Amino acid sequence: MKKLYYLAAALIIALSLAACKTSGNEDNASSAFESSAVSTVSFSESSETVVPAVNSIPDEPVYVKVEEIKLSAYEKTLNIGERFMPIVTMLPENASNKAEIWESDNTAVATVNKYGNITAIGEGGCTVTVKSADSPEVSAVFKVTVNAPIKIEMTYREGILIVNKSYPLPGNYNPGVNSEAKAALDQMFAAAKAEQNLDMWVCSGFRSYNVQKNLYNSYVRRDGVKNADRYSARPGYSEHQTGLAFDINYADSRFTGTPQAIWLAENAYKYGFILRYPEGKEHITGYMYEPWHYRYIGVENAAKIYSSGLTLEEYFGLTSVYSE
Repeated sequence: MKKLYYLAAALIIALSLAACKTSGNEDNASSAFESSAVSTVSFSESSETVVPAVNSIPDEPVYVKVEEIKLSAYEKTLNIGERFMPIVTMLPENASNKAEIWESDNTAVATVNKYGNITAIGEGGCTVTVKSADSPEVSAVFKVTVNAPIKIEMTYREGILIVNKSYPLPGNYNPGVNSEAKAALDQMFAAAKAEQNLDMWVCSGFRSYNVQKNLYNSYVRRDGVKNADRYSARPGYSEHQTGLAFDINYADSRFTGTPQAIWLAENAYKYGFILRYPEGKEHITGYMYEPWHYRYIGVENAAKIYSSGLTLEEYFGLTSVYSE
């Protein structure tokens, strides 16, 4: 069947050339030949009919406007300094332009950036609106309530700042690394190197309230609240927020039993540090054994607590339990 097609095509070309030459226009004949030589004809073949296959012309792209905006949540109560970003869904799904425009009707209460990240600024309530940049008349409203700041009194015992599950810090307490503690730490690291050629470094030092919040929440997502509470402090309850606590070398089981861990357990008090969460004292401190976590309390206080063999909670008769 295909041979018949090719013969028909050749016959058409030959007749076209003959017609052009008969008319005395050889240029047209040459042009017709070249055009025919580079042209292709395709056919659809079946047992009953022969239909020429014609290439379709693509349709013009259809512009689809946004018709609706949905949010993953429509209200949230925050504390000052906290952030929240609802997930936005523009409908229909094949909308051509899904760009968003965000605005707050009271930036003294909460602000919002161009990505929809809402930050609580001050006590009160406000409305945050997201509009379609393509269709501004299409919008969704998010209600924000910001709580009054909770006044937290910091707790001291004999000049030592106490932070555990019973004694929190204010969310805005943000001192950074304590310079006296850092100097003592450097001195302790130098001594370990000089005495036993041990290398030590800080793998985690000061953490702000928000950094601790993100870290703790990631552990909760992974392990659940009950398990996370055994090894990570809730935001506002971490010694790392004091700028006086340091995790040394590795904050995991790799550090257990190492020469560095043994040296610190025997010598850290000389430089003002205590092992904060000793083995077998989880029911007292609220945290599992962490041989890498050391807290600076000054040389005199550290010597007293080290000599007593007690934890900070036992020494001062303190609890370490979350209220809820």
